[in-house]
Amino acid sequence: MEHSTSAFTSLADLASARVGGRAIGANDEFFAPTSNLVKPEAPIFIPGKFTARGKWMDGWESRRRRTPGHDWCVLKLGMRGRIRGVDVDTSFFTGNYPSHCSIDAIDISRTLTRGQQAREGGPWVTILPKSPLGGDSHNYFEIPSPDPSTGSESWTYVRLNIYPDGGVARLRVYGDVVVDWKNAARDGKTIDVAEIRNGGLVLGASDMHFGAKDNMIMPGRAVNMGDGWETRRRRGPGFDWAIVRLGTTADVRRVEIDTNHFKGNYPESASLEGCLAPGVTLAGLGSVDWTDLLPRTPLRPHDRHFFSKELRRIGPISHVRLNIFPDGGISRLRAYGLVART
Repeated sequence: MEHSTSAFTSLADLASARVGGRAIGANDEFFAPTSNLVKPEAPIFIPGKFTARGKWMDGWESRRRRTPGHDWCVLKLGMRGRIRGVDVDTSFFTGNYPSHCSIDAIDISRTLTRGQQAREGGPWVTILPKSPLGGDSHNYFEIPSPDPSTGSESWTYVRLNIYPDGGVARLRVYGDVVVDWKNAARDGKTIDVAEIRNGGLVLGASDMHFGAKDNMIMPGRAVNMGDGWETRRRRGPGFDWAIVRLGTTADVRRVEIDTNHFKGNYPESASLEGCLAPGVTLAGLGSVDWTDLLPRTPLRPHDRHFFSKELRRIGPISHVRLNIFPDGGISRLRAYGLVART
């Protein structure tokens, strides 16, 4: 168990309801449902709030076990991927958190039956052995690369086992999205290679005082102003920026910059740059050559901006840098490209 924030938390949460993750089964959810585990927002506690079954808790909570065994629940990941780490978050569970947990995973395309969900051993693979938990805390566990003998490096379902019973607020499953890019390249169609479900990842941003950088590459349009990337008001020279690692190397042919809900705080203008540096870290991108993809262009409030003819043909790229002048909010960034053949 690791109490400091782990590096893998910068990766995509494969289990989040925001990308289609959902709970599909559990042996017990007497006090609070498993659906809470994948809620994208942080858990909350409301003193004095009770249900007909007991204290309301923002998480999954089973009844007190009076027989041998342990409790479990199964989550379908919203995105198939390689799992690098998990956060078993027991926030607000103090005298009712499990003493230990373990996690199993499986890579299967069809829906799991109830019998398959509960089955011990194969085809389930244990990716986190039984490990101690702390109460009212984030419990970070790094997941090592799987043994090749398991037959899979990617997973579509996880099973959280808790010992012997109790409550968990959230389960975050961090990893790399896996996409069949060879088939995508053969199709010859443009794909939004910036979107999180296609492996896009916002590596860094100059500022995100009001809104998280990752919001820009989430599915769908923003539901409100908080569902975008927004910086503080700039009081000096310069501009704000965010760097997106594309899901794969691609020739970007069309871009969308959406300022939905940003009316008095949208950027005056924006530009987009690209570079070809697959596998390079955020720190390493400081020394690569960036090429203008979209020159600085005025933006409108609360509107979708589409660019195709305005884009410069710079060939395949692996990253884009969005520059906004001088500051403000962007709800979504889309980069549609032709996947480079390998």
